[in-house]
Amino acid sequence: MILLDSCRVVVTMDDAGTELENGSLLIDGGVISWVGTGRPPVREQPEVVDGRGLVALPGLINTHHHLYQTLTRVRAQEGGLFDWLRELYPVWATIDEDWERTAAEVGLAELALSGCSTTTDHHYVFPSGAGGLLEAEIEVAAQLGLRFHPCRGSMDLGQSKGGLPPDNVVEDVDAILAATDDAIGRFHDPAPGSMLRIAVGPCSPFSVSPQLMRESAALARRRGVRLHTHIAETLDEEVFCRKTFDSRPLELLEDLGFLGPDVWLAHCVHMGTSDIARLAATRTGVAWCPTSNMRLGSGFAPGREMLDAGVDVGLAVDGSASNDSGNLLAEARQALLTTRARKGASAMTAREALHVATRGGAACLGRDDIGSIEVGKRADVALFAVDGLAFRGAETDPVAALLFCNTRPVQHLFVEGRPVVHDGHLVNLSEASMIWA
Repeated sequence: MILLDSCRVVVTMDDAGTELENGSLLIDGGVISWVGTGRPPVREQPEVVDGRGLVALPGLINTHHHLYQTLTRVRAQEGGLFDWLRELYPVWATIDEDWERTAAEVGLAELALSGCSTTTDHHYVFPSGAGGLLEAEIEVAAQLGLRFHPCRGSMDLGQSKGGLPPDNVVEDVDAILAATDDAIGRFHDPAPGSMLRIAVGPCSPFSVSPQLMRESAALARRRGVRLHTHIAETLDEEVFCRKTFDSRPLELLEDLGFLGPDVWLAHCVHMGTSDIARLAATRTGVAWCPTSNMRLGSGFAPGREMLDAGVDVGLAVDGSASNDSGNLLAEARQALLTTRARKGASAMTAREALHVATRGGAACLGRDDIGSIEVGKRADVALFAVDGLAFRGAETDPVAALLFCNTRPVQHLFVEGRPVVHDGHLVNLSEASMIWA
């Protein structure tokens, strides 16, 4: 048992928005067994972690990433999405297992140090002859101790067939479906408290054929796993969809059977009122990627409007080559500030942004066992210090200060009750070994 004792505030993110000053929580066997103030009702002495001066949040949840891109940051600095992709596809065509392992170590470590306990990864580049890519990142996530929801992604629509990616990074439909089915069989764990679940993730309308979209959806539903893709990220994409499919992006997904409560979509920047209503009606989730969308000049996703309509919205750092960072707490800050820039200073509170980064992410990934600090939930907890120069003067609201002030690395991170970050340093991987030129 581990007692996180006398935290400055425990932000439970329960339905009532309960926050406990001088609060504590008890972890027993990977599960939260008690939350309150004072001492827990236990007979044996637990291991005690001093929470004084720390804000306890549910572990943050990242709903969209491309870990392999971590090693290609600050490329195509002035390019929009399509130009950026055209410049980087030839580089990504050379990735191998060693690349994937190193990129996953860096990307997942960066997330953990920002307080992220659960992440997905959308890996869709499988160059001919490059094996062990999905396996490499799964191994790294397990070693680091993060809860992991990788997507077995895919592309089959190369340039010779009217798609955007070069032909040497796309695969045959039958090979994709067989590999995806194999990944589900080998790795997917549907049990409560699972540390590893597989999703099916054809890449995008400009890199995937309608046949692959339909058959991917059928496979996912046959195997009982979730579906993921990119959609409505740029106006260029809308032009492509109208020209190629005579449909707007979300209309295309609906025609392909790719909406529903088992689906979450990345970006959804260019969404009209009817699109948002359709997402809500079909209970389709959205991974909101504010920094990536700004970095590529794609626009601002209507996060506030989607939340108001009842859409499940989670936060995401997206690939580290379209963000150049993997700090999920900083992404919550971006969500807060971009919403206020669009809709006014009262349009989003810090706590609403943190709710998106926790409960919203859990909903996108179909999890009801993470995302809040409540008895019976899995023990995924991030503790942040709110002292020092960056927080001087913010003592009246240390929770809001996490986003309004300059974001800092997590002090402690527990996932399934096990320490992943302790005193600001990774427990299971060496940060020094990951720094290379």
